[in-house]
Amino acid sequence: MAVATINLTFDDDFMKQIDRIADNESLTRTDLIYNSVKMFINRKQRLQELYKHGESIASKNNFTEDDVMEEITKYRKNK
Repeated sequence: MAVATINLTFDDDFMKQIDRIADNESLTRTDLIYNSVKMFINRKQRLQELYKHGESIASKNNFTEDDVMEEITKYRKNK
Protein backbone atom coordinates (compact mmCIF):
# COMPACT_ATOMS: atom_id res chain seq x y z
CA MET A 1 0.00 0.00 0.00
CA ALA A 2 1.38 3.38 -0.99
CA VAL A 3 1.57 5.96 1.78
CA ALA A 4 1.36 9.73 1.51
CA THR A 5 2.40 12.31 4.08
CA ILE A 6 0.30 15.42 4.60
CA ASN A 7 0.79 18.54 6.69
CA LEU A 8 -2.12 20.01 8.61
CA THR A 9 -2.37 23.32 10.39
CA PHE A 10 -4.60 23.65 13.47
CA ASP A 11 -4.95 26.51 15.91
CA ASP A 12 -3.64 25.95 19.44
CA ASP A 13 -7.04 25.38 21.05
CA PHE A 14 -8.00 22.74 18.50
CA MET A 15 -4.62 21.07 18.88
CA LYS A 16 -5.14 20.87 22.65
CA GLN A 17 -8.51 19.19 22.07
CA ILE A 18 -6.90 16.70 19.70
CA ASP A 19 -4.15 15.95 22.20
CA ARG A 20 -6.61 15.54 25.07
CA ILE A 21 -8.82 13.14 23.12
CA ALA A 22 -5.83 11.21 21.75
CA ASP A 23 -4.48 10.82 25.27
CA ASN A 24 -7.88 9.71 26.65
CA GLU A 25 -8.19 7.15 23.86
CA SER A 26 -4.55 6.02 24.11
CA LEU A 27 -3.95 7.03 20.50
CA THR A 28 -1.31 9.06 18.74
CA ARG A 29 -2.37 12.27 17.05
CA THR A 30 -1.90 10.57 13.71
CA ASP A 31 -4.09 7.61 14.68
CA LEU A 32 -6.81 9.88 16.07
CA ILE A 33 -6.90 12.02 12.93
CA TYR A 34 -6.72 8.96 10.65
CA ASN A 35 -9.57 7.24 12.52
CA SER A 36 -11.64 10.42 12.48
CA VAL A 37 -11.27 10.90 8.74
CA LYS A 38 -12.00 7.22 8.14
CA MET A 39 -15.20 7.45 10.22
CA PHE A 40 -16.26 10.56 8.31
CA ILE A 41 -15.72 8.85 4.94
CA ASN A 42 -17.59 5.72 6.09
CA ARG A 43 -20.55 7.80 7.27
CA LYS A 44 -20.65 9.74 4.01
CA GLN A 45 -20.61 6.50 2.02
CA ARG A 46 -23.37 5.01 4.18
CA LEU A 47 -25.52 8.11 3.78
CA GLN A 48 -25.02 8.00 0.02
CA GLU A 49 -26.11 4.36 0.01
CA LEU A 50 -29.21 5.21 2.05
CA TYR A 51 -30.11 8.12 -0.24
CA LYS A 52 -29.64 5.92 -3.29
CA HIS A 53 -31.86 3.24 -1.75
CA GLY A 54 -34.50 5.83 -0.84
CA GLU A 55 -34.45 7.28 -4.34
CA SER A 56 -34.89 3.79 -5.78
CA ILE A 57 -37.94 3.12 -3.60
CA ALA A 58 -39.39 6.54 -4.37
CA SER A 59 -38.92 6.00 -8.09
CA LYS A 60 -40.54 2.55 -8.04
CA ASN A 61 -43.55 3.92 -6.11
CA ASN A 62 -43.77 7.28 -7.91
CA PHE A 63 -43.22 9.17 -4.64
CA THR A 64 -42.40 12.85 -4.89
CA GLU A 65 -40.35 14.84 -2.41
CA ASP A 66 -43.61 16.45 -1.25
CA ASP A 67 -45.07 12.98 -0.56
CA VAL A 68 -42.08 12.13 1.60
CA MET A 69 -42.25 15.41 3.52
CA GLU A 70 -45.97 14.90 4.09
CA GLU A 71 -45.35 11.44 5.55
CA ILE A 72 -42.60 12.77 7.80
CA THR A 73 -44.92 15.52 9.06
CA LYS A 74 -47.71 12.99 9.76
CA TYR A 75 -45.30 10.70 11.59
CA ARG A 76 -43.96 13.52 13.77
CA LYS A 77 -47.48 14.69 14.68
CA ASN A 78 -48.48 11.19 15.77
CA LYS A 79 -45.40 10.66 17.90
